[in-house]
Amino acid sequence: MPDHPGAADQCPAPTASTVSAGSAGSSGSAGSSVSSASSSEGQQWLSDDPAPNRRFLFFSVFVLASALLTAGLVSWWLPPQPRPQLLLIGLLLALGFLLAEQLAINVDVRSGVSWSITFCEIPMVIGLFVAPFEVVLAAHLVAGVGTLLVRRVQDRILYNAGAMVYEIVCAFVVMHWITTAHIGPAWAGALAGALVAPMSSTLLALVCVRVLGRRMRLNAAVRLVLRTLVLGLVNASTGVVGYQVVMHAEAGWPLLALALGGLSALYIAYSGLLREQRDLEALSEVSLMVARSGHQAAAKPSLGLTGPAEAAEVPDTDEWQVIADRIKDQLGAARVVLRLRFDPQLPLHTVVSGDDLPAEMHAVEATGSRADALLRLPGSHVRHFRRGDSIPEVRHALLRRGADEALVVPLRSASHLLGVVEAHDKLSRWRGFGQADNRLIGTLASHLATAMDNRRLLATLRHDAYHDPLTGLLNRPGFRRAAGEPLRQHPDSVVLRIDLDVLSTVSDALGYAWSDRMVVAAGRRLRDALGPEVALARLEGGQFAALLVDTDPEEAHAVAERLRAGLAAPYPVDRLTVEADSVVGYSTPRTDDGETSSLELDVDALLQRADVALRAARAGSDTVRAYLPTMGQIFLRRFQLVTQFRQALESGQVKVHYQPKVALPSRQVLGVEALVRWRHPEFGRLDPDEFVPAVEAAGLIDALTGFVMDQSLIRVRKWMDRGLRIAAAVNLSVRSLDDPAFPDRVAAALERHRVPPELLTLELTESGVMADPQRALPVLRRLHALGVVLAVDDFGTGYSSLAYLRQLPVDEVKIDKSFVLGMGTDLGDLAVVRSIVELGHSLGLTVVAEGVEDDAARDQLAAMGCDIAQGYLISRPLSESRLEAWLQARTTQARGLRDETVLTLLS
Repeated sequence: MPDHPGAADQCPAPTASTVSAGSAGSSGSAGSSVSSASSSEGQQWLSDDPAPNRRFLFFSVFVLASALLTAGLVSWWLPPQPRPQLLLIGLLLALGFLLAEQLAINVDVRSGVSWSITFCEIPMVIGLFVAPFEVVLAAHLVAGVGTLLVRRVQDRILYNAGAMVYEIVCAFVVMHWITTAHIGPAWAGALAGALVAPMSSTLLALVCVRVLGRRMRLNAAVRLVLRTLVLGLVNASTGVVGYQVVMHAEAGWPLLALALGGLSALYIAYSGLLREQRDLEALSEVSLMVARSGHQAAAKPSLGLTGPAEAAEVPDTDEWQVIADRIKDQLGAARVVLRLRFDPQLPLHTVVSGDDLPAEMHAVEATGSRADALLRLPGSHVRHFRRGDSIPEVRHALLRRGADEALVVPLRSASHLLGVVEAHDKLSRWRGFGQADNRLIGTLASHLATAMDNRRLLATLRHDAYHDPLTGLLNRPGFRRAAGEPLRQHPDSVVLRIDLDVLSTVSDALGYAWSDRMVVAAGRRLRDALGPEVALARLEGGQFAALLVDTDPEEAHAVAERLRAGLAAPYPVDRLTVEADSVVGYSTPRTDDGETSSLELDVDALLQRADVALRAARAGSDTVRAYLPTMGQIFLRRFQLVTQFRQALESGQVKVHYQPKVALPSRQVLGVEALVRWRHPEFGRLDPDEFVPAVEAAGLIDALTGFVMDQSLIRVRKWMDRGLRIAAAVNLSVRSLDDPAFPDRVAAALERHRVPPELLTLELTESGVMADPQRALPVLRRLHALGVVLAVDDFGTGYSSLAYLRQLPVDEVKIDKSFVLGMGTDLGDLAVVRSIVELGHSLGLTVVAEGVEDDAARDQLAAMGCDIAQGYLISRPLSESRLEAWLQARTTQARGLRDETVLTLLS
C-alpha cells in the first residue's frame, strides 16, 4: 500500500482525489494511486456521469460491504481453531503487519497507478500457520487502517479496508481448500493462500482503475500482475521457509535472521534503484512540463500589447498545478507550494498542491522589511527546517503555514529570483524528510529554475522576433502571424497602411533619436485610437499597419480619417512642436474589377495592395485611398518595364531621336538634342515621362545614359566624316552626378568614337544640381575640364539657381519651355525670359530657348538676343533616318570660315 499518491501521467488538470487500491497487507499489491482528472489521452468525464470522487465512494462502500459479508460467511464456514495465547499472537501479527507496511516500496506505473512492494506476505503466512481467521483479519486491519490514519489518507480507508478483508478471506479460503484436498505438502496451503492474497488486491485495483474511468494498457496490466505474482512468491516462500526453519530446525532463529537480513538488503537496494528511476522520471517530466508551458506561452498570438494587462497574465496555471502535484507525490509531502515570478516587476504567483495553505500565506512578500523568512533566503541550495529547532522568525513562518517541517529551496537565475519551492511535512511523520528528499528537491529545483529561465528566454526571443523593439508593437512577421487566422475567419476585414511624413526632415535636423520619439508617440496614438484588440504593427520607419476585423470599406475610410486626425496633432520635438502629415491606404480581401471578383486572404498580398493605394494617395491629392485593381495594373506595368529594359536596349526596342537646334537669328543648325524613345511590343509607344523615372528608380539610369551617349557620338562621328560639325546634347540624371567615375566614362566614350569634347553637350536639370551642389560640383568641374559643354536644363523652375549659377562651371542655360510658350500672352513669362537672357549673357553663357512653336516667339527671342532656339517650329524629334531627310530638305549647305560645311535652315 502506498504511503503517498502517485501523479497521473501527463495529467492536464490538478488531481481532485487519489485512491490507493491496494491493501495494507499485500506484497506487490497494486496500490493504484488513480487521479480523478482526465487521462493523458485527453479522456473527459461525461457531464451526466457522477464525479470521480463520488463514483469511487460508491465503489469503496460496495467493496467494504461485500468484503464484510464475505468475511462473515467465511468465519461461519471455517471450523473453529481454539489456540492458546491468541491475544499475544494477534499483537505480534499486528506488529509484523505494521512493520511490513513501514518498509513499503512505492513504484509509479503508467496511467496514474502506484504499485507498492511490501513484506506483508511474511506475517500473513505465519498467521495462516498459527492463528485463526478472525485474529489474522483483525491484525491486518489494525495495522493497515492505522497506517492510513497516520499518513492522513482518510479518503481511501473504506476501499483499502475492503481490499484487506478480501485478501485475508481469499488466503484462508484457498489454504482451507488445498489443505482439505490434501494437495501437496502441509505448507502448500499456506503458501498458496499467501500468494493469492496480493493477486486478489491487484485484480481489485485494476477494477478500481476501470471504475474511475482511467485507461491502462493491457501489457501494463499484465506486467503489474506478473510482478505482483513474482514478488508475492518470493515473500510467501520466505515466510514459509522461515516458519519451517524456526519450528523444525535446530537453532533455526539465526538462519532466519540471516535470510531476512539478506532479503531486506536486496529489497533496500532494489528500493534505491526504483527511487532513482522515479526521481529521474520526475525530473524529466517536470522539465518537459515547464518547457511545454513555455512553448505554449510563447506561441500564443499577440496583438502587440505592451501594457501591464498582458504582462501580468499568468500563463498555463494548470500546467504549474500538475508540476506541483508531481513534486508533492515524488517527495511524499503533505503540501508543496510553488511561488513563481513570471516577470521581475510582478509579485510571486502561488500554486499549492495538497493540504490547504492558510489564506494569508498566498500573497507574501519576498523582498523588503516585511518579507517572509522562508522567501528571502540567499543562494539556491536546499534548507531543511523543523519547527522545534529553528530560529524564532523561521518558527513563526512555519506556524503561519501550519507546518512542522519544511524543505525550502529558492529558484534563481543569474540576475533575479524566479521563485521558491516549499515542501511541508512528510506524510510518514515518524521518519520525516531525509537526505534523498533533500537531493531530490534540490535537483528538481535546479531543473525547474533552468527550465523557467529557458522558458523566459524563449518567450523573450519569440516576442522580440515578432515585435518592433522601438514601439513594442508587432513587426512585419508578427503582423503576418497575428492577422493570418482572423483574416481567414473574417474575410470582410480591412488592412490599413499608415505612412507618417516629416520623419526624414526631423532626422536630418535633430538626429534619429527625435524621429524615433515621434514614431513611438505615433504608435501610442494609433494604439489608443484603435483599442487593445486590434492587430497593430510598425513595419519600418514611420509606416504602420493595422487589421480591422469585420469592417466594411466605408467604416475603414472613416477610421483612417480619424487616425490621420490623431496623428496630425503637434509633436513636442526638442523645444519645438512639429506637425506631421500622414497618408493612409487600405485594401480588402474582396476585390471587384467590374468583370470578376476575387478573395485574397494572404496578409502580404493585402499589405502590398494597401501600399499601392498609399502610393496612389501620395501621388494624388487624396490622403486616404482604397485599393483598386487598376492601381495594381499600373505598378505591374511599371515593374514589367523595369525588368524588360535591358532586353529592350539589346533588342533595338529603344531608339534615339534627335531634335535640331538652330542659332538666332542666323538660322544655322548648331546641334541636336538626343531624346530616347521606346516602342514596347505589348504596350506600344511609351512616353519617356513614364519609363525614365522607373528606370532611374531601379538603378538602370547609367545603362540608359551610356546607350544614348554612344548613339549620339556615333551620329556626330558620321557627320564629322561628312565635314559637318553638329553637336549632340544628352540629358543627365542626378545619379550620374553622384558617380565620381562618370567623367572617366565620358572621356572613354569620346576617345572611342573620336569626337571632340566640344561637340558633346551634357544637360542637367537645375533641381538635380541644386539637390546637393557640394557633391555635384567636383563631377561638373571634371567634365568641364574635359571640354564638354555643360548646360542647365529647365532653367527658371528652381528655387536657388540665381545664388548658385555663377558658381557652376556651365556653358549654357536652357529656358524652360513653359515660359517660352506663355510669353506671347503673359507679360510675366515674357519678363522672366528676358531676365534669363540678360542674366545668361552677363555671366558669359549661351542661352537656349526650348518650346519655340511660332514665328512670333522666334522673333521675340531674336530681338532679346537669345542665342539658340529649339522647338516644333523648327522640327519635332526625329529618328536618325528622318533627321537626315529633314537636313537635306530643310537646310542649305555652305562653306564656313574654317573650311567646314555649314547647314542653314531654310525659312
